[in-house]
Amino acid sequence: MKSVLHKANTRGHADHGWLKTHYSFSFADYHNPERMHFGVLRVLNDDYIAGGQGFGMHPHENMEIITIPLEGALEHKDSMGNNGVIRKGDVQVMSAGTGIYHSEFNHEKDKACTLFQIWLFPNKRNVTPRYGQITFKLEDRKNKLQQILSPFADDEGVWIHQDAWFHLSNLDNGKTITYNLKGKNSGVYVFVVEGQIDVHGQVLDKRDGLGLWGIFSLSIEAITNADVLLMEIPMKI
Repeated sequence: MKSVLHKANTRGHADHGWLKTHYSFSFADYHNPERMHFGVLRVLNDDYIAGGQGFGMHPHENMEIITIPLEGALEHKDSMGNNGVIRKGDVQVMSAGTGIYHSEFNHEKDKACTLFQIWLFPNKRNVTPRYGQITFKLEDRKNKLQQILSPFADDEGVWIHQDAWFHLSNLDNGKTITYNLKGKNSGVYVFVVEGQIDVHGQVLDKRDGLGLWGIFSLSIEAITNADVLLMEIPMKI
């Protein structure tokens, strides 16, 4: 087993007033040659957007973009004509493919919005752009793994052009769960949303990330009540 540990306080950080963000991997003005990506996981941004603020229309291409709201509401518009609002419990996906423009704004004027935005390199380039979102039942991740993303349109959760599987879990103190990897050349990036967990003897706190590869399964024990995001992704781009 091989591993890489990213403690929360070692992430990149930017404060633009209306936008406060932490970068697990190099992004924008934060550049760390040792933090370019983990396998095909290219971006993991932890964003705070002030009320009424956001990102105007901007382009993306050949990237799988996943947004997971934590609090508040995020309004999305794009060049394909999609217009909607996502909240906690929702997961949004964009396959940028040959090119897409979109905007993201805090839908509420007097309340902050917090979210994770995640980018993965795709396994197919120049696909037709697409957009999707699904609302999940929060109770279905209580002390178990709730699949929120996969490579298959007919599987649970949103789907993307990559051999990746994402799960969320809300664990009670003392609860242990096991995850068996699906891909032969996969790694797993474990990210602590809230609380404290133990992954094979490594204690992780809020917003810590741990990448593991060369394994077939892993166990997560909740030291406190904890929320966990588990991302299985190919290690080769």
